[in-house]
Amino acid sequence: MRIKNGLHAIKKRNKTLKKAKGYFGAKSKQFKAAKEQVMHSGNYAYVGRRLKKRDMRTLWIARINAGCRQNGINYSAFMHGLKVANIDLNRKVLADMAVNDATAFTNLVETAKKAVAK
Repeated sequence: MRIKNGLHAIKKRNKTLKKAKGYFGAKSKQFKAAKEQVMHSGNYAYVGRRLKKRDMRTLWIARINAGCRQNGINYSAFMHGLKVANIDLNRKVLADMAVNDATAFTNLVETAKKAVAK
């Protein structure tokens, strides 16, 4: 007797169609088109999760650089000064300070300038 796997095939199709909800046209209605689009969407999401990390680092560096230039120093000199002064703060924290706590960031810039001058 042949086993046709009917219930599991239906569940598999419904699972794919559920993931494809909201896609344009046939991609959300027809299994064959939805299956291909869901597969591609998964790849895009995988790549996007890695690109997001790069994009955030770029944003943090831009914010730190803007804060540094307001205090009369460039980004690379500031980061070098922090390293010489043994201040280990990551770029996410530094960017947050540059945007939300300008006085503390100014103090850090002054510390970095003094460390480079020595």
